[in-house]
Formats: sequence, C-alpha cells, structure tokens
Amino acid sequence: MELKLPELGDNVSAAAVVGVLVKEGDRVAPGQPVLELETDKAVMEVPAEAGGVVQRVLVKVGDEVRPGQPFLELVEEAGEEAQAPEVPVVAAKAEPPKPLEAPSPAPKAPVALPEEERRLIPAAPSVRRLARELGVDLQQVRGTGLAGRITAEDVRRAAGLLAPSELPPAALPAAQAPKLPDFSRWGPVRAEPMSGVRKATLRSMAQAWAQVPMVTHFDEADITELEGLRKRYAKRAEERGFRLTLTAFLLKALALTLRAFPKFNASIDPEKAEVIFKDYVHIGVAVDTPHGLLVPVIRNVDQKGVLRLAKELQEVSERARERKLAPEEMQGGTFSLSNLGGIGGTGFTPIVNWPEVAILGVSRSQMKPVWDAEKEAFVPRLLMPFSLTYDHRLIDGAEAARFCRHLAALLEDPLGLALE
Repeated sequence: MELKLPELGDNVSAAAVVGVLVKEGDRVAPGQPVLELETDKAVMEVPAEAGGVVQRVLVKVGDEVRPGQPFLELVEEAGEEAQAPEVPVVAAKAEPPKPLEAPSPAPKAPVALPEEERRLIPAAPSVRRLARELGVDLQQVRGTGLAGRITAEDVRRAAGLLAPSELPPAALPAAQAPKLPDFSRWGPVRAEPMSGVRKATLRSMAQAWAQVPMVTHFDEADITELEGLRKRYAKRAEERGFRLTLTAFLLKALALTLRAFPKFNASIDPEKAEVIFKDYVHIGVAVDTPHGLLVPVIRNVDQKGVLRLAKELQEVSERARERKLAPEEMQGGTFSLSNLGGIGGTGFTPIVNWPEVAILGVSRSQMKPVWDAEKEAFVPRLLMPFSLTYDHRLIDGAEAARFCRHLAALLEDPLGLALE
C-alpha cells in the first residue's frame, strides 16, 4: 500500500521534506508521524494514514513533494509471531514441532484509517452528491474554485463529461512569465534557491494581485494621548512578563471598527455572486522573522482586552521567529495588519491577503506641529500615518474613508476605546 501526501492547507501546492522519521523495516501505527515538511511558512508533521511495516521510503530530505504524491510503501509483516524472541520453558515436556503450513500465509493488507479521518474535501453537498452519481472519487479531484474548492465542473471534467473548450476561466492555464535574459553576459552572477517561506509568499502575493482589484486610502491619527496611556501601563505589563505595544491597541481599535463596518470583515464568492459575512474577528498580524514574513492570526480579537492581546501577540510573534507556528495558526484570518512603524517610512500600500478584502498598514509616528484653534497656536502632536488597501469589488472609496475616520477616532480617544 502506498501512503500519499494529504492536502497541506489552503493554496499550498508543494512542500519541502525536512525530516524522514522512519526507515525501511520500521513498523508504524496509524496516526504515527512519519514525515516532517516545511510548508505554508511552518514546519509540520505528516502522520501515517495506515499501519504496517515500511517496505520503501520514496522521498528524502530536500525533496519537493506535492499533495497526492506517494512517499511510503507499507506491507503487513508475515510470520510475525515466528520472529518473536524465544522464551525458554523450564520443567515442561517438549512437544514435537508442528509441520510448517504450505503455502506460507500471504501478507495482510495494511490497516487504513477510517474515511472520516482522511483529509476534509472542500466541496458542497450538491457537488458530493454529483460525484457519487458519476462515480468520481473526490479525493482524486483538484478543485479550481476559491481556496481549492471543488466545483460541479471539476467533477464533470473528472468524469470525462466536460470538454476542454468548456473549462471555466479559473481552470485555464495562467500566462507564462517571459524567460529571463542571460545576466552573466554583463557580469558575475549567483543564484540562490528560494526558501519555503519565500516560495509561499510568491504564490500568495501573485494570486492576490491577480484576483483583487486593489485601492489604497491614506490617513493619519493623533495618538498623543494613546502613547501616554501606553507608557503609563507599560510597567504593569512588564511585571507580567510581556511588552505593551501600540500594535495591541491597534488590534483592539481595529476589531471594534470591523464590528461597526462588517463589510471589511467579509469575503467575496464570485462563483455564487455572494458576500460572506463572518461573525468573528480574527486578525492576522505580519511578523518580520529571519526566515521571511509570517502572518499568525490572533483570534476573537473583539472579545479580548488590550493587555491580553499584548500578551498573545508577544507569544505568537516569538513562536513565529522560532518557526514553531502550526499551519492552522496562520489560517482563518478575516483582516490583516502590517505595522512597520518600528522600522520607519511615511506610508506604503500593503497587498490584500486574499480571500480577505482589506488590510491596514501602519508607518512610523512622528511629532508634528498641529494648529490648535482654541489656543490659536501650533502645538506638538504625535501623528501616526496609516493606509488601508481594500478590494474595490466590494468596498467603495467613501466607505474606506469612513472606516479610517472611525478607526482614527478610537485611537485618538483612549478612554472611549477602553469604554468600548
């Protein structure tokens, strides 16, 4: 029996083998980890979906593997009891040995995991019913819908009922990039393979740019009082073992703003011409690591206080830098936040993390003179520039401007933010 690589997550088409945990002759049990992969910006273990004895290992460290690719061959060991170590029997009458049975018993088939423990197939009930009627195994069908979802057309094509001319646009091959020139003609060059993180970034950014018509709105917030509040409670947070950063306040203000503007917390399903509104707020936070940009997701942000968010943010950021994030910790986000204020810059245009519809980028805050009408004078105020990139298929410019003004108002009134 061949063990094949399961689905690795949304939009993950390949992974690198970083560890093989078994060798030929080893006995494995169903669910036992047998492979380590670098995929989707994390290292994950692959469990065996069946038990048996390893006959052949089909991959090695450094190989690139894809879902559905065989990586182990298993058999059930024959004559297992005869190979057990002999135990001497004292003061017992020896019995004549029994003649060997001929022929030898055939090897048993490895024991497979139940169907419900195999990978979840992204397909609607109507598509599953159609697959049963046409005799199509959905495990063998590659979905061309959003996030790899299997459509009715995918099933009909697998059954041979859909001609190539009837393929939906999403299933047509993408235009090939032009071939690079030979740069060595003009001087010395060197080539380095992309890391798994960079490959994942390449795929996700290219898909987002191709899928989403993006517009960016720029604004700024006066965070003078908020920064004073942060400094006042920073020591309390340090006593509890974590840092109180501006990002924690941003997360809270964003969650409240997303509740007030639910369209920014939604996704588009063009196949059904529907908008999917999510009744939860999970915000992905971009973390700069030595391995590249990772985006762990903080869940249920609207239900947590600023101090708890600061603690969770520090913990998940540390795991990201140590490459200890599980793939599921980077999935399920409804909105994303990228804060480059600690590095610098006056503004940038972040790319929407599809299938989300918006992302907030934050740049370095600066002390600037602001006109005070009551004092009839310029006063120094700390201003934080930020930019909102959004999917123009769902969100209009006026809605984006109101979203940014609502967010700025929360940040400019720390007491109101706490009351909310």
